[in-house]
Amino acid sequence: MTQDSTHQHKRQYVYWLMVLFLVVVDQAIKIQVKTSMSLYESIKVTDWCFISFVENSGMAFGMTFINKIVLSLFRIVACSAIGYYLYQQIRKNSRTIYLVCLSLVLAGALGNIVDCTFYGLIFTESLPGHIASVVSIGEGYAPVLMGRVVDMFYFPLVDTYLPEWLPLVGGNHFVFFHPVFNFADACVSVGFVALIIFCRKELKTLSVKETPKSE
Repeated sequence: MTQDSTHQHKRQYVYWLMVLFLVVVDQAIKIQVKTSMSLYESIKVTDWCFISFVENSGMAFGMTFINKIVLSLFRIVACSAIGYYLYQQIRKNSRTIYLVCLSLVLAGALGNIVDCTFYGLIFTESLPGHIASVVSIGEGYAPVLMGRVVDMFYFPLVDTYLPEWLPLVGGNHFVFFHPVFNFADACVSVGFVALIIFCRKELKTLSVKETPKSE
């Protein structure tokens, strides 16, 4: 085995281990919240930081406009495509920042897939005033692919009431950054934002399509 191929194999292990580490961190946080807090329970950390346990069956940040089975299958297909693409980019010796961003997106997507696929099988249902527990596989609250995603991070950076003099909305309660999210959502979001900021060259290459030359 040549020195270059050895280096390539080591690089590949680094990114796959990064993905695995992020998924483990995500799952550790979710399992801790799932098995120690009841649904909608909230712990105040600071005035703008809360651990608020909610569950959703939709997309990141609690969106729910896609059928659950379709969403779960889409996530699996998307993860497979991203994983294969990451493997190709590692073999092509792409830039480190690009590979890190792809790893973040893949890890985040995988983290939420675990919830959807397995949580319904191995946990009892979380309810207000009732903490879930681990059960034998298949005795949980939902069949495979129908589990709910655990969210817990809530950062209401601005929580106030709008001035009365504003037309239509005056006096209404206003919260800036209302969604509750999880570590996997954060990985996906950070990965995408970093791709846009630091990997324009690679994104441009992806979007370029050959067009036939006019004669």
